[in-house]
Amino acid sequence: MSLSEAQKRAVAHAAGPCICLAGPGSGKTTVITQRVKYLIENRDIPPAGILVITFTKAAATEMRERFTRLMGGKRLPVTFGTFHAVFFGILKNAYGFTAANILREEQKHQYLKEIIDGLRLEIEDEGEFLSGIIMEISTVKNNRISLDHYYSSNCSEEVFRQIYEKYQQKLQYSRLLDFDDMLVYTYELLKERKDIREGWQRRFPYILIDEFQDINQIQYDIVRMLAAPGNNLFIVGDDDQSIYRFRGARPEIMLNFKKDYPEAELIRLELNYRSTENIIKGAGRVISNNSMRYPKEIHGVKDAGEKIEIRGFITQSRENTYLAAKVKEYLAGGYRPEDVAVLFRTNTGAQFMVSKFMEYNLPFRMRDILPNIYDHWIAKDFISYIKMSRGSRERKDFLRIINRPKRYIGREALDLPEISFDSLREYYRDKEWMEERINRLEYDLGLLKQMPPFAAINFIRKSIGYEEFLFDYAQYRRMKPEELYEIADELQEAAKNFKTCEAWFAHMEEYAETLKSQAKEQPDTPAVTFTTLHSAKGLEFPIVFLADVNEGNMPHRKAMMDADIQEERRLFYVGMTRAKEHLHIYYAKEKYGKTLTPSRYIEELINGGQKRKA
Repeated sequence: MSLSEAQKRAVAHAAGPCICLAGPGSGKTTVITQRVKYLIENRDIPPAGILVITFTKAAATEMRERFTRLMGGKRLPVTFGTFHAVFFGILKNAYGFTAANILREEQKHQYLKEIIDGLRLEIEDEGEFLSGIIMEISTVKNNRISLDHYYSSNCSEEVFRQIYEKYQQKLQYSRLLDFDDMLVYTYELLKERKDIREGWQRRFPYILIDEFQDINQIQYDIVRMLAAPGNNLFIVGDDDQSIYRFRGARPEIMLNFKKDYPEAELIRLELNYRSTENIIKGAGRVISNNSMRYPKEIHGVKDAGEKIEIRGFITQSRENTYLAAKVKEYLAGGYRPEDVAVLFRTNTGAQFMVSKFMEYNLPFRMRDILPNIYDHWIAKDFISYIKMSRGSRERKDFLRIINRPKRYIGREALDLPEISFDSLREYYRDKEWMEERINRLEYDLGLLKQMPPFAAINFIRKSIGYEEFLFDYAQYRRMKPEELYEIADELQEAAKNFKTCEAWFAHMEEYAETLKSQAKEQPDTPAVTFTTLHSAKGLEFPIVFLADVNEGNMPHRKAMMDADIQEERRLFYVGMTRAKEHLHIYYAKEKYGKTLTPSRYIEELINGGQKRKA
């Protein structure tokens, strides 16, 4: 492959630090592998003295294979590895750790689950809570934050401190380290042991890092120690594609690289080999609204191509129908299902699109695990209310809903496998106010029995008082109540299409089966890709649809600060630049009976000359 002038400059960079800004589709893997070849053949650097660091095992493997092919099949001792693999190698050498000392993910979940159970916390969404706590533990370790100065977003500071300390005690007792400990221990070792630090500096005089925009503070601190004193640090990345701040990635590290290394050469790879000019220019108009970035002039090698289609719909349902029909049209025109991707802001965003593709009999595959909304604890509460209205007297149904909203009925009153209202009234016979609550619940269930699913959920939420419970629970969990109301909205919207609860329950079973068969499907089966914007990074497709491009979704409603809005804009930019030939951006004007507005990013795109279709 012939290299562009900028690629040649990057490959032949002599010594010292270099920052290589590699825009979407600019051939960064080619630059890294060609540079390694150049160092060996033109600079006489021993292969064993070159370290290439990536963020994923798959990227390290692909890089190694590309390099081996480039060298005519010769396997040279260049080290290609992830941050964790490289740092664990350092710890292994110093402390004799083996793979048996690494905490497995399922062990981590088990340990934390036991700790949370032991603290007797009243948590409904245990899976979400656990994920949140794991992310927070990671944040504390990667940023070396003192627990005294950390404020949890999932629970009280005291509870978080207890969970964290018990978790660390468990690891130390078992002589195990998690992935974050690998970074913390390596940092401490190299900081404290000059002899070990200098040994590794001599071992790897040349360091290359891929996807540098995703680096976190502790990784950067370690790399800086390893690269000294020669500072032959060659970093490749795109600050416009830094989208993992929630995992600790800090785009400002890349933006400040020239401050840390004033002598660093800056090379821009501004040629995009992937997309048509209309897509490149459109994406450029949007990302240019970010202030925290290196300015770039990306242009392509392909022709202008089709204009980006921007289209608004009266409702989200109309949007989904149109999108499915458009995909069908592309497939009829000769495109393969695997040429098409539908991108969503969150993994729950695909919920209604899945139902629409099922209806249209279109093959699709989720890259992310799509949580079944009917498995959500709020859905289970609604189902238990409806089942009880239809005569169920199972204890598990009573337990789910009896204090949602608060009725102050104790579990001890529900000690039989089947519960009757008469037995409940008997249990509280000396408390007239409790009898009134039990009577009211029985009366409400009698009314609920006659209702179709949509009306039933509305009645549970508004008349029975379930939303009061959601509000109280959100406060306890330090969440916005709107996050829980939106789950209830989604369930109510899904119920709208069914005249009877029996038909709705039958759909739930069919939907669950579809998701199960999705999980078992072979990766090479032809299918349209459904993926989140985060998971789409690094992928490319001839045809890309960006769905639900509305304020509150893109940018997400949780993005409050300017830095958050800029990160969301980068995420949108990543989505746009996945498209090679055709890019479609859709938004709805109404959802769950509420008015929606198109995303500000659409306005930024239009201001550059695009016309929006009504």
